[in-house]
Amino acid sequence: MSGQLRYIEVAERRARLAVGQRLAGAARADSPEEVAESLVALHGTDPASVFLAVGARLADAAKTVPETERALYEDRTLVRMHGMRHTVFVFPTGLVPVVHASTGLTVAARARAALIKDMAKAGAPDAEWLAEVEASALAALARRGEATAVELAQDEPRLREQFAYAAGKSYEGVHTVSSRLWRVLGVEGRVVRGRPLGSWTSTQFRWAVAPPSPELPVAEAQSELVRRWLAACGPATEADLKWWTGWKVTDVRAALKAVGAVTVSVDEGVGYVLADAVEPVGAAEPWAALLPGLDPTAMGWQERNWYCPPELRSALFDRSGNIGPTVWWDGRIVGGWAQRPDGEIAWRLLDTEGVGHEARTAIEAEAARLHAWVGPTRVTPRFRTPLERELAAA
Repeated sequence: MSGQLRYIEVAERRARLAVGQRLAGAARADSPEEVAESLVALHGTDPASVFLAVGARLADAAKTVPETERALYEDRTLVRMHGMRHTVFVFPTGLVPVVHASTGLTVAARARAALIKDMAKAGAPDAEWLAEVEASALAALARRGEATAVELAQDEPRLREQFAYAAGKSYEGVHTVSSRLWRVLGVEGRVVRGRPLGSWTSTQFRWAVAPPSPELPVAEAQSELVRRWLAACGPATEADLKWWTGWKVTDVRAALKAVGAVTVSVDEGVGYVLADAVEPVGAAEPWAALLPGLDPTAMGWQERNWYCPPELRSALFDRSGNIGPTVWWDGRIVGGWAQRPDGEIAWRLLDTEGVGHEARTAIEAEAARLHAWVGPTRVTPRFRTPLERELAAA
């Protein structure tokens, strides 16, 4: 069977990545909305990563901060919310009902059940009490428009209620109702993260009531998410998609069938593309990029050998599998970068094969471009990796 499938070699996959992921110079976007639409989702666990990912793909990187803040906090064309695998992402607003129905509902049910179970184990108030506090807190948030968890606890003091978590375990701790409840409400799509308390690198956010959103059938939402993901990441395997979504394999297969995905051959085995993406793609112009930790391109596939050599991973990933800042040349990761205390963007090549004068010049230009728009802001990745720590300290 595999001999009948069109083989998409690594060079073509990298060419598709260059254009589809908005990384080649001619493919760069004019707005953060265009970036998010092309990538489906931007990892939002580290707030700075969202801005750095957008900046790497904008034709005019100087617009990164004001335009991304406009999209997130003024026009609300981008929304930061929980999505696949209980992870925080930034999505185009139009994709919110798709993400909510395809992944959020299942994750939300688990999150709420876990909260009620943990409270019960600790002898904390029951689910009826929690529902009463929740209603009161949401009413307070609606009155304020936007507010921090601390401000909302002033309006509803029961949010400060504490309970022990994982008693007797090595990770035992004390949780507040507030810290857990707002997260559950976020996964349920009832509240969203608003403007941060500090700059664009801040991890402290205000909350806001989520805007109304249509309810979609789960199967319809899953097929739409897969269609968008394949447009951005195809060709890719079933295992890639299962990992990225966090779905059961039966859901993945049903969605692939629903969108009419076409099977092709890739080095890992059978891959999938949309029906309008079967024809060969020509080589892209050579390009360089400095991408942040948790960048959606670097984290887009479970199987990464075709763009990230295995021997580089100990330097570029942390122990939990989070990738740090990376240097790219012509479709593959060749090194890493970091910002030093004085603001300098330092980078190092780890794979020099095929990286000549043209590549080094292009990488240096990207480092200068990044330094120019980041300016005096200091950026430290939330998940630090061995190479990033070394370069930052040098």
